[in-house]
Amino acid sequence: MTTIGGYTCSCCGKYHEELPTSYGNPAPVYYYEAEPEEREVRFELDDDLCVMDNEHFFIHGCIEIPIIGTSEHLIWGVWVSLSEANFDELKEHWHEQELLEPMFGWLSTDLPCYPDTVNLKTNVHLRRDGIRPFIELEPTDHPLAVEFRNGVTIERVQEVAEKLCGNNNN
Repeated sequence: MTTIGGYTCSCCGKYHEELPTSYGNPAPVYYYEAEPEEREVRFELDDDLCVMDNEHFFIHGCIEIPIIGTSEHLIWGVWVSLSEANFDELKEHWHEQELLEPMFGWLSTDLPCYPDTVNLKTNVHLRRDGIRPFIELEPTDHPLAVEFRNGVTIERVQEVAEKLCGNNNN
């Protein structure tokens, strides 16, 4: 297995000791579409869950894309919408070690480096021990879904890092 080392960024020209492999978004895309003065009124938001307008429900999870030739993953921290019934069930079992069946959801994060990712179909898989849910993408020909299935090269991970240079939301 190859290890992921440092790289010289073509964006800033600097050598970075480690290649970033994890990126996140602190809120669903709809939060950023709302006027800043509306956000506090319209959204209940913490690190894991979000409710918008008391009628749209979201969970924070991870899309984990294998990095070919390594044991590492390119991880996107994303938000997924759930039905109210699934959101309520999830909250009811949040602190239990019982795993629930996967839940259908719509991707609610606009990921850079890809064509529009909002509303891609997903399944949310809850995990134990406080680990963020695993987000499985529906197998389609969308570039994100293809990378999810097939993995990415270290070169692609570096391309993402360079595109997000200075704009990293980690």
